[in-house]
Amino acid sequence: MIFKGFPYYWGAIATTKCINAIVFVFLPGKTADKVKLDACTGWVRHMGRFYENRIYAFALDAQLTKGQVEVLLLDQNKQPLLQLSSQNPTQSIHLDGQTSRYYLQWKFHSASGKCELHW
Repeated sequence: MIFKGFPYYWGAIATTKCINAIVFVFLPGKTADKVKLDACTGWVRHMGRFYENRIYAFALDAQLTKGQVEVLLLDQNKQPLLQLSSQNPTQSIHLDGQTSRYYLQWKFHSASGKCELHW
């Protein structure tokens, strides 16, 4: 099944994706994102809710049986601020939650398993 550029809304936050997968379940949250997938290649992006002006610690828990996953934090111009992967699962960054928009973009490469991103 292929979903290409299909926006959907969760709590008034638009999410776009371009996914080719047998199974793809994406659950964005206020302090974590959860993903379950099988044979997934593609990406999903949503606006992050970062309200406080503080340092955020991001941690990616990728429990994959195959493939790769990476998560990018993008600024309002969709330029990368940090990148997480299985090889680099944690990073911290100072975000000004009152003046800027931030996006979380997940990228999957023939991935199967489950992942969680906490902040």
